[in-house]
Amino acid sequence: MVPGRRVSASAGSLKGRVAALDEAVGLARGRLPDVALEAPAAVVAKARDRAALSGEYTVVALAGATGSGKSSLLNALAGARIAEPGVRRPTTGQPVAVIVPAKGGDSEHGADDLLDWLDVRQRHVAGSRALESATGLVLLDLPDHDSVVTEHRTIAERLYERVDLLVWVVDPQKYADAALHARYLRGLRDHAGVVVLVLNQADRLAPAEQRAMVADLQRLATEDGLAASPVLAASASTGAGVSELRDLLARAAQRRLAATERVTGDVRLAARALVEACGRPPNSRREVGAAAGLVRAWESAAGVDEVADAVRRSTKRSARAATGWPVTRWVAQLRPDPLRRLGLGRDRLRAGTDDLLRSSRPAPAAGERAAALSAVRTYVDAATAGAPDHWVLAARSRAADVNLDDVLDRTVVRVPVGAARVPWTWRVLAFLQWVLLAVAVAGLAWLITLAAMAWLQLPAPETPVWWGLPAPTLLLLGGVVAGLLVAGLGWLVGVVAGRSRAATARRRLGAAVAAAVNDHVIGPVAAEMDALARCRAAASKAAA
Repeated sequence: MVPGRRVSASAGSLKGRVAALDEAVGLARGRLPDVALEAPAAVVAKARDRAALSGEYTVVALAGATGSGKSSLLNALAGARIAEPGVRRPTTGQPVAVIVPAKGGDSEHGADDLLDWLDVRQRHVAGSRALESATGLVLLDLPDHDSVVTEHRTIAERLYERVDLLVWVVDPQKYADAALHARYLRGLRDHAGVVVLVLNQADRLAPAEQRAMVADLQRLATEDGLAASPVLAASASTGAGVSELRDLLARAAQRRLAATERVTGDVRLAARALVEACGRPPNSRREVGAAAGLVRAWESAAGVDEVADAVRRSTKRSARAATGWPVTRWVAQLRPDPLRRLGLGRDRLRAGTDDLLRSSRPAPAAGERAAALSAVRTYVDAATAGAPDHWVLAARSRAADVNLDDVLDRTVVRVPVGAARVPWTWRVLAFLQWVLLAVAVAGLAWLITLAAMAWLQLPAPETPVWWGLPAPTLLLLGGVVAGLLVAGLGWLVGVVAGRSRAATARRRLGAAVAAAVNDHVIGPVAAEMDALARCRAAASKAAA
């Protein structure tokens, strides 16, 4: 495979990981504790800073404890006396850089920009031919990680996080030091590809002892999760193993993948920690059940059944007023309209802007309000089960930010529950009632005329007889009886229409309440959970 293509492909993959981690951090901002986002945010910043610097150079750091021989090993690798080995603690106080210029356009300033970012001031350009094959290599000698000077340890640990490849130099006395493995090496298990372990001062050991100690160091590295990291034995004083280490560093500089692999490991490590911080996905079945219970509780608090019953009774009243016997239908109009008493109906919606309207319904009872608020908490708990505590609190705060009484009243008052127009059947029955009343009135007028003529002893015309009854009597009785029968039919029609309209109102109110629940509770909580899911997905993508 062409090295340039490998770099390009790896860089492209790293760019996607960094973007995914940055997206996850942005989604978690304000929802997870700031302390949980410091590391991934720093990794994103570091990755972008390193990507903006020269890709022609690979930064290799010699790290280790006091007396491990880092400075001597640097001189042996460089083939020149650059670092001054010390005999008293602390030895190396400031990092020292050896630069092997890269071949390319940015070879003049690339290393300087990179070292400025690393804040390494002591710089030397390799003059000997020892590292001539390692073009594009920046070799650092770092302060001791166990230095008695806190500033030295701080410098070393800062550079541990920024260099591309770490060469841990250990000596036969301290290679198994528990602090070294617990504090440093185990934390690099995601960076095994950019870690090298060197057992220095091997000349002090017999060949059998050297092989046994290298094997033991390999065992410890495997336990630390660094099984893929090379383990070498070297001696700065005799030069044994130095050439092998130099070749390894030269290959790393030629591949130009160490920086990408190091940052990739940092991104994956930070992303995995963020995935764990995001918790586990909620149980969707439990959420659906809690949502149904929430809608029912809000329907009860909104008085949906009460309003539906008012629609039924209002419809019966309207039917009686429209189809009842004209002589007595006015009695029905004396009773107040149940919907108007609640401040509801289509005429209210036509009166002005529905946002300004309020009903005359009483506020929900204390028990209904408590049940509705309890249902909100139950739903939030179900929808956020498994989410981190801070994310749950964010979801709860959004769901709790609702004026229940106002929301329910506005929801109910906006639903057109009254009749849009009088049904044609009612109109037909009303027309028939007036016809029958006219017939009865005609019969009554006829009888009154006959009575008046008889009282005045005027000759009365012959009165026709229909079906055995005088015509005027039949008209009067027939009109009244038929009117009462039609009124009874109208009452029956009103009952049926009332039930139908009540059921329709019940469905509309239920849908409106469900929409309100979605707008004020389910929607905001779902937005938080969606952000959590996207954060988890982005972090998982970065960690893959």
